[in-house]
Amino acid sequence: MGWVKEFKDFAIKGNVIELSVAVVIGAAFGGIVNSLVEDIITPLILTPAIKAAGVADIDKLAWGAVKYGKSLASIIQFVFIAFVLFLVIKGVNKIKEKQAEADKLENEIPKISSTDQLLMEIRDALKSK
Repeated sequence: MGWVKEFKDFAIKGNVIELSVAVVIGAAFGGIVNSLVEDIITPLILTPAIKAAGVADIDKLAWGAVKYGKSLASIIQFVFIAFVLFLVIKGVNKIKEKQAEADKLENEIPKISSTDQLLMEIRDALKSK
């Protein structure tokens, strides 16, 4: 069972958790940025340029090209992902606290005084005779 404990210690370490959270949050935030650029900023910049070029029927595309719904969905998705990660990290922190308490209790083995130690040795010597 030693390798299970080693894996648990590895998986619960702060660096692994922080890296995992960073990757997931980065991917979710990347979705927001991509949606803002592709669905809002690019159409707002390109629509006047197309109008200036005199492309036919551009009035129907002028504001219709701005897809703010995708960006809003990306932002909501980001908030949900961040909330779920918050709950996961909160659970991991509770596990870490319990592990720290267990380690603390293990290390709090009462130390035997030198007098008690001497008495135990005398007792053991008398038993062996």
